[in-house]
Amino acid sequence: MTAAPATTPPAWPHCAQGASADDPVGCRGVRVSDGGPCLTHLPAARRAAHLAALTAGSDLDLRGTTVDEELLADLRDACRDRTRGGPRFGRADFTEAVFTGNAGFDSATFTGGARFVSALFTGHAGFDSATFTGHAWFDSAAFAGGARFNSARFTRGARFDSVTFAAGARFNSAAFTGHTSFDSATFTGEARFHSATFGADVHFDSATFEGLQHLGPMTCAGRIDYGGARFTGTQTTVEAAAAAVTCERAAFAGSLVLRLRYATLDLSRAAPAAPVALQAWPVPFTGQGGADLDEGLLAAGGDPPTVRLTSLDGVDAAHLVLTDIDLSHCRFTGAFHLDQIRIGFGCRFARPPAGRHRRGPLPARWSRRKVLAEEQHWRARAGGARARGWPAGPHHGVPGRGPGPADLAGVYQQLRRAFEEAGNEPDAADFYYGEMEMRRHDRRRPRAERRLLGAYWLASGYGLRASRALAWLLVAMAATLLLLVLFGLPDESPDPRSTGSYADGAVRLTTRTPDPVLTLPWEERITGARAGKAALVVVNSVVFRSSGQNLTLAGTAVEMASRIGEPVLLGLAALAVRGRVKR
Repeated sequence: MTAAPATTPPAWPHCAQGASADDPVGCRGVRVSDGGPCLTHLPAARRAAHLAALTAGSDLDLRGTTVDEELLADLRDACRDRTRGGPRFGRADFTEAVFTGNAGFDSATFTGGARFVSALFTGHAGFDSATFTGHAWFDSAAFAGGARFNSARFTRGARFDSVTFAAGARFNSAAFTGHTSFDSATFTGEARFHSATFGADVHFDSATFEGLQHLGPMTCAGRIDYGGARFTGTQTTVEAAAAAVTCERAAFAGSLVLRLRYATLDLSRAAPAAPVALQAWPVPFTGQGGADLDEGLLAAGGDPPTVRLTSLDGVDAAHLVLTDIDLSHCRFTGAFHLDQIRIGFGCRFARPPAGRHRRGPLPARWSRRKVLAEEQHWRARAGGARARGWPAGPHHGVPGRGPGPADLAGVYQQLRRAFEEAGNEPDAADFYYGEMEMRRHDRRRPRAERRLLGAYWLASGYGLRASRALAWLLVAMAATLLLLVLFGLPDESPDPRSTGSYADGAVRLTTRTPDPVLTLPWEERITGARAGKAALVVVNSVVFRSSGQNLTLAGTAVEMASRIGEPVLLGLAALAVRGRVKR
């Protein structure tokens, strides 16, 4: 990697030595003095005098200068801090500087701003244990050889935007206190941030990680932003403990294992091309030397190391495998192939509000089940007493924003299929309940269908609430028993009567059974004996059997209705129990 001749002169007074027709600008190094050459082309005596005037903490202006290993060594010696051992620079400006050979800044201290903007490192660049107490700019710098920043300390902002690391970069145990940015950086080969710590947000926006196998573990008190980043390796593992992680529009060419702690994760419009496993790591990550990474800033609030997924909008979920993830605030609408997602048993969804609310004149409570965040937001938008307790979404109060019942019914349906495919029938039942709820509330469906679904919900909670079906069964049985006692049982069992005649040597018999009649006064109809007979009819009706009891015409109609309705309620209760215990 070499610097091509530039036809445009730099913004500073430059040396111009070696200018020619092919290279009209010549040397781009900043002049040491008015009308003089750059430090590289300065005569030996004048260079020595210039270096002798430097002390620890001196400012350096080497913009556009070609710095070889010998000159860099002289600068380090001239600015060496005798008490600390390493060089100490004040404001250092190496904008567009070209470092030929290896560039060693190990243990150097930059007390002012350090600018390496568009600098070119043709060999190895070492900043191990370097300290930047001012801002550090490496924007558009190019590292042709390996770049090491192990144990470096950046106490203010650090920018590595559009940097190219052609032979890998190491930031092991580096500490970034201020805002850090790697926007559009390119890491070819390894990119090691093992035990790196970031005190504020760090941005890898549009960065390219070529062939990366492992990134981290690292800790960040703010947000780690991989928005628009590209991971081209066949298998990559990313480990981080952070307050937030953003992978919006990130592209993963190979498989990815994302192990996180404490993080709120946004995967909006991420583009996985192979399986992506998202895991909430249960124990602190191991840092350099085998010690646990310091998570003090993240754990200061007392929050558990839970990983919260907030959005899958625009993601092909067929490649996702989730383990121990909090999905209570995740927006699933807009994702593709949700029926193929793999959601582990440790994942958690939102729940309806606890306590009771009013449903008309009667008190009621919400069924306990897993619900999507979007359903919570939709119910909150409905307003009124029934919206109480449901959290509002990001578009609350904005007409036309947010998914409606039809959209949510499709999401519930796909997630239900995913759970059924995984053999998780109990959780699939919750998502079937949500699907039916959204269909019942979808006003674009025919009214007859919505009324039928309303009856299904009222009778048994869509075949998923055994207690509701059994309660209605007991009510139906009690009503049948009362109707039979009052209207169905005759005064007495009919007594068949036979009459006959003899004529022409033959006997003719006729048997008549009088119709059962009920003429008892009201106060005599409710007795223990009549209740026992009615109970026998009711119990037999539940299992589709006829009791053989003589009944009045009204009682026969009541028995027929009970033999249809009550077994259905019993079957719905059995179906609900099976849905909860089926493997």
